[in-house]
Amino acid sequence: MSGRAGPAAPPPFEKRVLVTGGAGFIASHVVVSLVKNYPNYLIINLDKLDYCASLKNLETVSGKENYKFIQGDICEPDFIKQLFETEKIDIVLHFAAQTHEFDESSPKRPTNPYASSKAAAECFVQSYWERYQFPVVITRSSNVYGPHQYPEKVIPKFISLLQQNRKCCIHGSGLQRRNFLYATDVVEAFLTVLKEGKPGEIYNIGTNFEMSIAQLAKELIHLIKKTSSESEMEHWMDYVKDRPTNDLRYPMSSEKMHNLGWRPKVPWKEGITKTIEWYRENFHNWKNSEKALEPFPVTDPFAQLSGP
Repeated sequence: MSGRAGPAAPPPFEKRVLVTGGAGFIASHVVVSLVKNYPNYLIINLDKLDYCASLKNLETVSGKENYKFIQGDICEPDFIKQLFETEKIDIVLHFAAQTHEFDESSPKRPTNPYASSKAAAECFVQSYWERYQFPVVITRSSNVYGPHQYPEKVIPKFISLLQQNRKCCIHGSGLQRRNFLYATDVVEAFLTVLKEGKPGEIYNIGTNFEMSIAQLAKELIHLIKKTSSESEMEHWMDYVKDRPTNDLRYPMSSEKMHNLGWRPKVPWKEGITKTIEWYRENFHNWKNSEKALEPFPVTDPFAQLSGP
């Protein structure tokens, strides 16, 4: 007696990749790229869904067979242990803010408790490589900008303020200089490290493109308010007290990444134009996005350190 065979089971995934904080800014871009470019990998997005996360960042891949979302907190050890046992994770891409050094071997000199915690985390990770040869890779990047970023950071904040006919709030003198790297460029860097990076190594993902915060404000005013008048630009700039330990520059050398074949591709004009267009339609992707536009939002750890 013969019966009709059921549908064939889908082939097992070649790799099972866990991305922590995958509903956040940079990690969401990474998740989208992995899901689209690695159909033979299962991409598991683990996110607590804190204030700066939004599942709207993942709408383009939410229905894909090789994508899975799990809400949870990486600080809960029993939950994480069970997750690794049930999901059989092969690779972890862990996304968190990082401290800034000049090159990969420069001594760490964090200037606030938040940066110190990140420097300490790097030491823990490196010790597992040194002692147990646990295959880890550490990356550090320049300031990343682009769609999906919670508007407490300088570029989306200035864009959103101007789009709401409000002034850019500039901390201190505005002479602090920052290197800005577009989101898709940093994603390409992470994928390059995933393929070509060596365990135990540290890779800086940087760019030579740099401008002061005051010049950034003027660029955005020019693009959004359509003016080149210096006096009109000054009208849209509001100088407020500086943040504590607001470093003047975060330069870094990226020669090791260049040796792996990666370099930034997206020009500033292209990247910032796409970013401005995205925030015009997506500012309200976060339920508390308005609070992020205050000069010192309560979610900013530096604001909490500076007192009332």
